[in-house]
Amino acid sequence: MPILNIALIEGRSNEQKEALIREVTDACVRALDVKPETVRILLQDIATQDFGVAGESVKAKRERLA
Repeated sequence: MPILNIALIEGRSNEQKEALIREVTDACVRALDVKPETVRILLQDIATQDFGVAGESVKAKRERLA
């Protein structure tokens, strides 16, 4: 049973998340030759303040570039 943990920076719509779940499930079915019913996906939204790149939070970078 594949279990996938996907971390995303917050802000995606429910529709986008549903599409991601469908697409990732389909990819697992093709690549791993498993049934869709066995695929488990955990999506985690990460606040922009809690995710940093190159020494700066995403929130700070977005504010600086706005």
